[in-house]
Amino acid sequence: MSADNDDLQQHERYLWGLAYRMLGVAADADEVVQDTFVRALEHPPDRDRPLRPWLSRVAANLSRDRLRSRRRRRYVGPWLPGPVDVSTLPDPAPGAEARYGALESSSFAFLLALEALTPNQRAVLLLRDVLDWSGRETAQALGMSETNAKVTLHRARRALAAYDRNPSRPSAELSERTMQALAAFLGALASGDPAAFGEALASEARLLSDGGGQFFAARKPVYGAARIAGVYAALLARRQKHGPGLPSASLVVLNGLPALLCTDADAPPGDARRWIMRCDVDADGRVVDLHSILHPSKLGGLP
Repeated sequence: MSADNDDLQQHERYLWGLAYRMLGVAADADEVVQDTFVRALEHPPDRDRPLRPWLSRVAANLSRDRLRSRRRRRYVGPWLPGPVDVSTLPDPAPGAEARYGALESSSFAFLLALEALTPNQRAVLLLRDVLDWSGRETAQALGMSETNAKVTLHRARRALAAYDRNPSRPSAELSERTMQALAAFLGALASGDPAAFGEALASEARLLSDGGGQFFAARKPVYGAARIAGVYAALLARRQKHGPGLPSASLVVLNGLPALLCTDADAPPGDARRWIMRCDVDADGRVVDLHSILHPSKLGGLP
């Protein structure tokens, strides 16, 4: 490996973290990093200047273009980020007073909140409020005027106001509540008791299933504990008709919080054999958002 390649590899995880926060899918972040390295090797930047800002600028712009392209395509059903282990991601702005910390800015709740932003807003907000770049650096990196970058940041922060009022910052206490909520939900599934679902789920709970049209999954959000219970009762009945086995679930930590990695080698045709179930919980430990990620392209970041 050449010295140039050695230099690039030092920045790989940093760039991957930026691309993942921009796009929300591990496979897309992988491609952005590789494309960034190709550009650096084919058209080397001025070696008298720090390499990381140049690489970050290229990765941010490639991610912005890819996000625009993705949003022009029709997606079947709800779109959810791809869950990943973020424990090895470096702090993008160590020692700085960034608006959002390393773990929060890679959390599932934050990535979902970012989906409300335009590609320009998302890029500006990440550079300014996560990487702690200055307004001038951000504007130059994205080919914008400083005034335009400032206005874009203001609009991005306004779009995230609902998230900021009720942020989801991974912590030991939130992890414990999440684990207990997942256990209560599994208990409700095992018992099939509607009352158990009522205890595990908030009355206004929402289920989002991301199968991308590849697998049997609800193509619209399902609202309310009773309706969610009905969906899972139908799914279990469908699987039991196919064979005696039931899915297995193991606890994993993804995007800073516990989740369930579910597998079913004997799944009926059209059903996923591997998927992630995760949730967001309220102050009482009840599930308010339940996410089922089945699309294989979203699971590439898992071991």
